[in-house]
Amino acid sequence: MNFIRKAVIYPTLVAILLPGGVAFSQDHHDDHHDNHAYVHHEEWKHGYKMHHEDWDRGERVDYHHYHLQEPPRGYEWREVDGNYVLAAVGTGVIASVVIASESH
Repeated sequence: MNFIRKAVIYPTLVAILLPGGVAFSQDHHDDHHDNHAYVHHEEWKHGYKMHHEDWDRGERVDYHHYHLQEPPRGYEWREVDGNYVLAAVGTGVIASVVIASESH
């Protein structure tokens, strides 16, 4: 009798808990997508030191794909708040900012 209970209870628990995990990962993906919506940052210009939190929110960008200039050594492009930002990885000092296009 104990075997029958386990055979019924465990698959039922898995069926109940599994969709919750899938829904959570989908919510996380949707939240991350909001990073692509354009936000104007007046202070983001050449020479400004970008906040670490802003840099961490960004996604690394393939400069070839978006027709951006090749980053110098120690710099990389990130998309943050709908902007392509070229900044020094170590310091966060901005070299260039370009508004990202609507079409990815």
